[in-house]
Amino acid sequence: MNSPYLHKSPSVSAIMFKVLLALLPGIALYVWHFGPAILVSIALASLTALGTEALMLKLRNRPVMPFLGDNSALLTGWLLALSIPPLAPWWLVVVGTAFAIAIAKHLYGGLGNNPFNPAMVGYAVLIISFPAQMTHWLTPHGLGLGLAELGFLDQLKYMFLGALPPNVTLDAVTMATPLDTLKTRLHLDESVGQILQMPIYGRLAGQGSEMVSLGFLIGGLYLLAARIITWHIPAAFLGTLFITAGIFHLTDPDHYAAPLFHWFSGAAMLGAFFILTDPVTGPTTNKGKLIFAAGAGLLTYLIRAFGSFPDGMAFATLLMNICVPLIVLYTQPPVFGKKGKRP
Repeated sequence: MNSPYLHKSPSVSAIMFKVLLALLPGIALYVWHFGPAILVSIALASLTALGTEALMLKLRNRPVMPFLGDNSALLTGWLLALSIPPLAPWWLVVVGTAFAIAIAKHLYGGLGNNPFNPAMVGYAVLIISFPAQMTHWLTPHGLGLGLAELGFLDQLKYMFLGALPPNVTLDAVTMATPLDTLKTRLHLDESVGQILQMPIYGRLAGQGSEMVSLGFLIGGLYLLAARIITWHIPAAFLGTLFITAGIFHLTDPDHYAAPLFHWFSGAAMLGAFFILTDPVTGPTTNKGKLIFAAGAGLLTYLIRAFGSFPDGMAFATLLMNICVPLIVLYTQPPVFGKKGKRP
């Protein structure tokens, strides 16, 4: 029998790299259904994240390479790029990513000190400041609506120059998200059943987007198998979202979509496995993780069903980030050998 019996913990760089790998199935399906524009957004976000990280480290008189190589800035850039429309202008990606790194991360002291998820802060700033640009989502390939489709070069021209091919309008190549379409049509007194008959919807949610969510689910299961994350946050978030959506759906199926629609729409899967599981901005106790994720699941549904934004993942995450210190305070186990009430 060999000794010592202590196992070396994986480095931050190794953990972040595995999370990046876990995003690849969702990204691959994103490219397959919506085209390669998302790869350009990810590349822009990556360069901006690394550049802003290096600049902030220099300004703070901190060593650049050790922190630049931990892959945390890259992960922030990737998550933000995956949360905004793939046809977003290049400056939108740059502004959101730079804000996420410089303000949401380094303003609070860098990795390990930021109370809010940087990628979701960047998203919130963009959706509030540039709502029009944040609604131009590409129509999935082969949808059969008779709409134009942009080739890769056309996508690049629009992202960097704002130019479209002759006789092609932006409305012909973009559409509202399935969640946004559902909310808009419900306000026009259409039933959920009628709305889901539209060509943009598939078996579970939106055409193409439901497969992207499946890719993120596969990546999340890899993170669970690799023990990068625990089951508490994904299970509590998806379970609460499912139960809440199920109650409303059973009460009034004409006005509230089924639970699986909410699972495979928007950023639910991305949030469950990649956003809420951020170890810096989430609770450290298992009970705290369950409370944190359940609150995020409830808020996500309430924002989707009754709020002004079609997808509540970002705002639910940020609101629950505020609650983390209180959650940890009342869920942390007592110090060994001591008794007494928590403050």
